[in-house]
Amino acid sequence: MEGEEFVPPPECPVFEPSWEEFQDPLGYIAKIRPIAEKSGICKIRPPSDWQPPFSVELDSFRFTPRIQRLNELEAETRVKLNYLDRIAKFWEIQGSSLKIPNIERRILDLFSLSKIVTEEGGFEMVCKERRWARVAQRLGYPAGKNIGSLLRSHYERIVYPFEMFQSGASLPVTQYNLSCFFDVDKEYKPHSIPLRQSVQPSKMSSYGRRANRCQPDPEPTEEDIEKNPELKKLQIYGAGPKMMGLGLVARDKGIRKKGRYHKQEKQIDGSTPDDVDGPCTKMTMRLRRNLNNPQFADSFVCRMCGRGDDDEKLLLCDGCDDNYHTFCLLPPLTDPPKGNWRCPKCVAEECKKPSEAFGFEQATREYTLQSFGEMADAFKADYFNMPVHMVPTELVEREFWRLVSSIEEDVTVEYGADIHSKEFGSGFPMNNGKRHLTKEEEEYARCGWNLNVMPVLEQSVLCHINADISGMKVPWLYVGMVFSAFCWHIEDHWSYSINYLHWGEPKTWYGVPSVAAERLEEVMKKLTPELFEFQPDLLHQLVTIMNPNILMAHGVPVVRTNQCAGEFVITFPRAYHSGFNQGYNFAEAVNFCTADWLPAGRSCIEHYRRLRRYCVFSHEELTCKMAACPERLDLNLAAATHREMFIIVQEERKLRKGLMERGITEAEREAFELLPDDERQCDKCKTTCFLSALACSNCPERLVCLYHTQDLCNCPTDKLYLRYRYTLDELLAMLHRLKVRSESFDSWANRVKEALEQEEGNKIGRNSTLMDPLSAEKKFPDNELLQKLNTVIKDVQHCQQTSTELLSNSSSSKMTFAELKSLVDTMQNLPCVMGQLEEVQAVLQTIEDFQGKAQALVSDRDWRRDSPPAEQLQALLDQGASLPVEVPECDLLRGLQEQGHWLGEVRRTLGAEEGERREVTLAVLRNLMEAGCNVPQSVSVETAMAELQELLTIAERWEEKAQICLEQRQKHPLSTLEAIVNEAQLIPVKLPNILALQGCLSRARAWVTDLEEIQNGEHYPCLDDLEGLVAIGRDLPVCMEELRQLELQVASAHSWRDKASKTFLKKSSQHSLLEVLCPCAKRKESKDDTEPLDDPLDDSDTNTLGLSAQDLRDPGAIVMAFKEGEHQEKEALLRIQNNHTSATPPQSVCVCGGQPRGPQLRCHLCKDWFHGGCVPFPSLLPSSGQTVNPLCWWDWDSRFLCPRCQRSRRPRLETILALLVALQRLPVRLPEGEALQCLTERAITWQGRAKEALETPELQKALKKLQELKESLHWEAEKEEDMEQEAKGNSVIVLSDSEDVEGDEGVIDLTKDNSPKKSVGSLLPLLPLLQGQVVELSPATRVRLEELQLEGDLLEVSLDQTHTIHRVLQAASVPPRETLRILIQVRDKLITRGNSRGRSKESKRKRKSHRGAGGEEAGLMSLDVSESKKTRPISHSPTPHLIETHPEVTSLLPCLHFQSC
Repeated sequence: MEGEEFVPPPECPVFEPSWEEFQDPLGYIAKIRPIAEKSGICKIRPPSDWQPPFSVELDSFRFTPRIQRLNELEAETRVKLNYLDRIAKFWEIQGSSLKIPNIERRILDLFSLSKIVTEEGGFEMVCKERRWARVAQRLGYPAGKNIGSLLRSHYERIVYPFEMFQSGASLPVTQYNLSCFFDVDKEYKPHSIPLRQSVQPSKMSSYGRRANRCQPDPEPTEEDIEKNPELKKLQIYGAGPKMMGLGLVARDKGIRKKGRYHKQEKQIDGSTPDDVDGPCTKMTMRLRRNLNNPQFADSFVCRMCGRGDDDEKLLLCDGCDDNYHTFCLLPPLTDPPKGNWRCPKCVAEECKKPSEAFGFEQATREYTLQSFGEMADAFKADYFNMPVHMVPTELVEREFWRLVSSIEEDVTVEYGADIHSKEFGSGFPMNNGKRHLTKEEEEYARCGWNLNVMPVLEQSVLCHINADISGMKVPWLYVGMVFSAFCWHIEDHWSYSINYLHWGEPKTWYGVPSVAAERLEEVMKKLTPELFEFQPDLLHQLVTIMNPNILMAHGVPVVRTNQCAGEFVITFPRAYHSGFNQGYNFAEAVNFCTADWLPAGRSCIEHYRRLRRYCVFSHEELTCKMAACPERLDLNLAAATHREMFIIVQEERKLRKGLMERGITEAEREAFELLPDDERQCDKCKTTCFLSALACSNCPERLVCLYHTQDLCNCPTDKLYLRYRYTLDELLAMLHRLKVRSESFDSWANRVKEALEQEEGNKIGRNSTLMDPLSAEKKFPDNELLQKLNTVIKDVQHCQQTSTELLSNSSSSKMTFAELKSLVDTMQNLPCVMGQLEEVQAVLQTIEDFQGKAQALVSDRDWRRDSPPAEQLQALLDQGASLPVEVPECDLLRGLQEQGHWLGEVRRTLGAEEGERREVTLAVLRNLMEAGCNVPQSVSVETAMAELQELLTIAERWEEKAQICLEQRQKHPLSTLEAIVNEAQLIPVKLPNILALQGCLSRARAWVTDLEEIQNGEHYPCLDDLEGLVAIGRDLPVCMEELRQLELQVASAHSWRDKASKTFLKKSSQHSLLEVLCPCAKRKESKDDTEPLDDPLDDSDTNTLGLSAQDLRDPGAIVMAFKEGEHQEKEALLRIQNNHTSATPPQSVCVCGGQPRGPQLRCHLCKDWFHGGCVPFPSLLPSSGQTVNPLCWWDWDSRFLCPRCQRSRRPRLETILALLVALQRLPVRLPEGEALQCLTERAITWQGRAKEALETPELQKALKKLQELKESLHWEAEKEEDMEQEAKGNSVIVLSDSEDVEGDEGVIDLTKDNSPKKSVGSLLPLLPLLQGQVVELSPATRVRLEELQLEGDLLEVSLDQTHTIHRVLQAASVPPRETLRILIQVRDKLITRGNSRGRSKESKRKRKSHRGAGGEEAGLMSLDVSESKKTRPISHSPTPHLIETHPEVTSLLPCLHFQSC
């Protein structure tokens, strides 16, 4: 079984008693015995709340465990190990150590090899018929690997010499009888084996005494192969398992290389060892030096053949100094052995020493529970490499049976078994006076399942034994660890046993029923006869285990179970059981015997007599002691004792009669119970004598039972005499008393049966003695007849009490009609007379009359079609309520009454009855349906239920339809929803979803009406009105085509507004579109005022023109407000200009509100001052369009408008006209649209006035003069530049004219003609050359142009006339050199830094072309230039982003020190 997987046997029965059954332990065990006895063992789970406290004193509990080597427990494995011990000893005596070879990666089983070779006919037969391949196959080795020849080599070299020695063939002619070594010692006495019992477990290795045998030998060297012919033969097989086989290795590696050295010993002739010329290689060489030695001839004679020739082959025994030829030995030796060698005679002498019986040795260490638990848990955790609580029980079970079957793994564990509870304390509470017990502990101390109590219960036979038998009457304790085992055994005297696991990991059990006990013994003796030859009572020693699978394979039924903490395991008489522990646990066990055990106990004594085994107690003494006091026995035990005593008396009479026939007449009484057990044991069978024994006056120390009278002594018969405890008459008297005790029940039972079977007229009185349960309970135990009598008595008492309560009407609850009838029937059937029977029958008659009236009412009026009249129902109900019994018809009448009420409620609900109709809802219908299910069914009820169900179904369906419409998953047309609502209104039920849908329809109709009113109005509808309608329409669950049209109109209006916003508004502008389009009538007039212009609400679109939301819907009001706003804007601007042109210098300037500092410029429109780092300055020269001559300073872009004055991008008029065309296509009115129209009209009007002013002769003349002057200045500049180039070379003045170019692409060369190829340098040298007042204007014309310029600057539109007017006014004025110088220097700095960074960036771009063009500096330049054309939003505070927008300008501010203009 070593290589096979362990298959768990079937589970044993498991019982879970109720609390009532649990109260009688032995009674419950007797109840389950017919089932559990078939398995041998069973498990009992107590009720869940039965948890006895653990009462062991942990501090004082110390024990010494037993040592268990697992592979020595299993029978077949122990046989193999014993064989290995003997063969190892055989080779050890001869100076060689045993190394077990490995073949195919497993240890060679030498025992099985020897056994199979013997079965095949022996070594010679197997070799002759070439059966080694068959031997390999029987050992389980695969075929085709030439393993047979390897097995032959190992057998011939290791096993065959030992087998020859065992057969005696290797001994000299004067052979020694080896039967004394191999046969059984008839008088077997246990003794210890040093190899097994004295050697302590290895602390450094998991293997034990045989571990080194399984270690492979080192690879043999070439020298070893040359010297060892066997290795020389094997070397052809090459490396592998074949080379790792068993080798006979000399212990002393320093012994001779060739031949063998003799020990340094005293010479026979008296010479000292110094006379020898060194160690001799041959024994004959040492002996021949002393030829005069008289022992010379004898010393060199072979003890086998008697010859002295071939002295080179003579071997000297290191034990007896005898000589043997190597070829005379069996088997012959090819070479002299290494190390010490002993002859066959010495080997036989050594092996003659008897081996000792196997048993468990005690450990040397004493443990406490804590230290043992720590050791056990650590061992299990290390072995399985996982926490102990996570190791599956199945894994532990498979590993246990693998280990016990392995000859190569020697695992050692410790088991604290058979610890006496009387000495160390029980795990259960005990009333022994040693300590005070709590109330709970006292209950458990008295409980019958307490193992200290169960053996001495009244029903237990062991309570009649006075002595405390440890292990039987007194529990034993067991402290286990993983793999610790208890071997196959049966209890002493084949008694019951019970085991309780207090705590810890499970204990695995295996059991065999009693019917298969002899079969188990036969199988174990058959499979391991070697063990039973040395120990015939091996199974009684609890030291041998065998795999359950092996037993089951040989026909032995085996069951198993896992006993968990808090569970009992019970073994039945002669049921073999074994098992092992899954881990650290604590268990307690004890024996007990019941009445059914007595025959098994007697059979056990007969079995012990055959085995000559000692008894624990005398079975005859126990039986006689119970027979002496029969009145103390219960009925079952008395009957069983009577049967047992009858057999004992008959057997005793027969044995004593045999003594009389032999002529032994002398006798004397002996009180055997007073003698020690060892003084009254049979010398032959070791049985403890009690009733009688045979003794001899000449041999007073000897004693035999009457079964072995022939084995006492050889003395004459007259010297023998009988020693007896009771005479036969006394025994018969005891038997008679038992019979009376057991049969006394029969007479009483007959009287009880006769009384219980009395018929009417012969009934006994209620006060008869038979009706007194106490007399029976005192004398007889519990039985079926007594239970029946007790039942009758209880029925009489119950009937009397019930009838009294019924007649006096004193009961708290009424009796049912069925109970009344049962009471009458019971009183009539009782075997005694009941006085109140007639009165109870009268009550029953009254009830039956009432039932007749009720049935008549129901029958007269077919209540299945209509309910009975309410008056008659109420009268009958009142009568039924007065009765002392609950009549079933009352429930029927109440049901009919409830039915009438329910039908009336249904009629009122459905409007079938006259009167006010109640409001019907779904909840009302459902409640009526639920109530209708609880009333008695009738035709009217069923009809009403059908109507209600139909109405409820229809209403729920319409509710579901309305719910779907309201969820807006798919909107339905208005007509569809109206149809649904109209149809649903026909249902007489209030439906919440229908009402909600009806409300939605009303809102939809109102929405359509509002839309028609808006669309049919005088003007196009406003965008706000349409947006409100769209929001309302989207929330309605109605599909309306008008809503889709409105959504399109609103979307187009929003699209137009977005386009207009992108056209006018700057990026991140703080103004709305309407604010930009309308005149800015509200301006900030005070520099010190840092508060907002007005209330925050004033900035909204509503208050831009000072109109309300309603006024914005009137186009006329918007136009009037726009015109008024124009005048207000101009007046406000004039006031601001007057404030800013005052003589007093301002304290704060710019949008940041800071102190005046350079560089700073003045707004052309509002005359306010602004810092160069807060707002962008003009770029002087345009970046695109027509090229500007630098000498024509009046064409420079020096006009600066602050962000407050230029609020938008100021698109061109053509762009605005395109927006107006798109606006005309919209069927929607927008306030922004009205404002844009007004702005456009204002711009066109101003443009007309400007054209009219510019077409006057004075201005035409001025414009012509400017053109001529521009051309002349251009020619002079080119002439001067040509002269400078001739004198100085290529001097170039460059000027950047683009914001988006890099490198030299945007450089203008001023030395050539005025083309884009020319580059302009710094404009500072040109400032002295600038001429002032190029043209002259009349005062009226100047005033007119300045007014037009003021109005044009207020327009948020870009017009060409604005630029022309500015040129003329500039040319008619003195050049503002200070302002121009500030702008030129700032611009030059930016251009210089931008060019230098641009060139470095160009080189980087060549290396990293994949990263694209552009750079931070160029971007900043373009940003600055672009910002010159776009104004920044107005800020009321110096926000950081305004300053950080132009870091170049900010960095240049400290370098420029100019005075403000």
